[in-house]
Amino acid sequence: MYGLYQEVIKIKKIFKGEKQMKRNARMITTLVTGSLLLAGCGGGSKDSAKSSPDYELADISFPLAENVTLKMMSQSAALAPNDPNEKLIFQRIEEDTNVHIDWTNYKADFAEKRNLDIASGDLPDAIFNAGAGDYDLLNWAESGVILPVEDLIDQYMPNLKKIFDEYPEYRQLSTAPDGHIYSFPWIEELGEGKESIHTVNDMAWINVEWLDNLGLDMPTTTEELMTVLEAFKTEDPNGNGEADEIPFSFINDGGNEDLKMLFAAFGEGDNDDHLIVDNNGNVQFTADKDGYKEAITYFNEMYQKGLIDNEAFEQDWNTYVAKGKEQKYGVYFTWDKTNVTGDNDQYDVLPVLAGPDGRKHVTRTNGVGFSRDRFVITSANKNLELTAKWVDKMYEPLQSVQNNWGTYGDTEQANIFELKDGMLHHLPLDGVAPGELRQKTEAAGPLAVLNTYYGTVTTMPDDAQWRLDLMHATYLPYINNENIYPKVFMEKDQTDRLAKIETDMWDYIYRKRAEWITNGNIDDEWSDYLAELSRVGIGEWLEIKQTGYDNFIKGTE
Repeated sequence: MYGLYQEVIKIKKIFKGEKQMKRNARMITTLVTGSLLLAGCGGGSKDSAKSSPDYELADISFPLAENVTLKMMSQSAALAPNDPNEKLIFQRIEEDTNVHIDWTNYKADFAEKRNLDIASGDLPDAIFNAGAGDYDLLNWAESGVILPVEDLIDQYMPNLKKIFDEYPEYRQLSTAPDGHIYSFPWIEELGEGKESIHTVNDMAWINVEWLDNLGLDMPTTTEELMTVLEAFKTEDPNGNGEADEIPFSFINDGGNEDLKMLFAAFGEGDNDDHLIVDNNGNVQFTADKDGYKEAITYFNEMYQKGLIDNEAFEQDWNTYVAKGKEQKYGVYFTWDKTNVTGDNDQYDVLPVLAGPDGRKHVTRTNGVGFSRDRFVITSANKNLELTAKWVDKMYEPLQSVQNNWGTYGDTEQANIFELKDGMLHHLPLDGVAPGELRQKTEAAGPLAVLNTYYGTVTTMPDDAQWRLDLMHATYLPYINNENIYPKVFMEKDQTDRLAKIETDMWDYIYRKRAEWITNGNIDDEWSDYLAELSRVGIGEWLEIKQTGYDNFIKGTE
């Protein structure tokens, strides 16, 4: 349950049409800017139907003497109530503050609907779970849609200010190139540095029951893995007399369900960003290396032998999970096996495999428990102190933990926690799907869960500790890169340029990867592939990324 909100976001990426949705959202964002500037409306009219009147409150402390209403836009997961106020967590916040939230809540196509609402000029007081990219934040700031909030933090938000003072890297990550802070962050620490739970995302899981049934040893090299998968295909490891086993499956470009983990056996490997930082501080693109080519050649051999799921290049999350629940996979990829094959001992983590040269290596993701886009205050807001103090409650330790995972004391459904002696203790869920429960009960949004909270404010989730222990035992000895690429906040023109390059480049990379794995011909087409990467701007992309990294490192010195 520790990272399931991130899981939900990644799952959304799997569905077809998502890339087009992002392009549409970007186009609408551009149109929003134009319409706002032409209309000169900035933050909308003073009598906006979607923003609250000026309550003329000052020196505020909670709970307020009388109930007031703030109006917010938000997004929520599919299983969440349509009205966030139906969640116990928000009911308690209202009781503690006497601030009622009037929500405009969207579940589907949030970015497009959000941008269309902004384009109307009739803005709410704030956007909760804003889902804003850096370009959006800078664009909205430039257009007068949102307000800088650093002064509000210093004046009215002691909880967040304390975090920024004690962990200045989070203030730096939240600060735009112009020196302003335009949004409030989400922070989730589960381990530090290489030992962070975010260091590896798409873990490989192998069917150890099938290994035992066939008397096979756990593979330790890429060659041995191929042999094991061939046995999974031909020797009926599930013993049902049918050739229904799927030796190897994944979701192409599926984030945590992608096969990138195994690329590291052939060189520097690959990750979702196709980007690593070597130990000399040089930013490296991963999808043009000889090792990347060698890995694809290996997977092409696997495909030609009929070992790869025929649906791997087109399946969505639901299809992937359905086959997993039937225990049909020999090897597959995901963040936590319980999400795909259930909570059982049939699957275990696949060890780090030695490649053809005998080297074992794990490619770090650039993942970190930080997102700077969780809450923005619009220029239509007439109650800045009230709003800032309400948001600051989200950064109270006990509240942040609940926002992140869910709450306690719910008599209508299962609970994530028990509150005991002022500390939140994770409860066993006894078969309740943690991802589903989290969608129904969490607030998400702005929050901070720090490593210092474990053992004092809350317990470490059992599944998080289990995953961390697996990572430490399996992966940490082979993580050779000391640094990751941080979430650099770049200039608007740089952000825009990167997005334009990536729109062409990412589609091309995954299309060619799928073609080569299924059809071969990588040797004949490799030089053309490199030329196309050059044409769409890989050199410029690397230059921008390197400059951003260097500037970030200077800011931390």
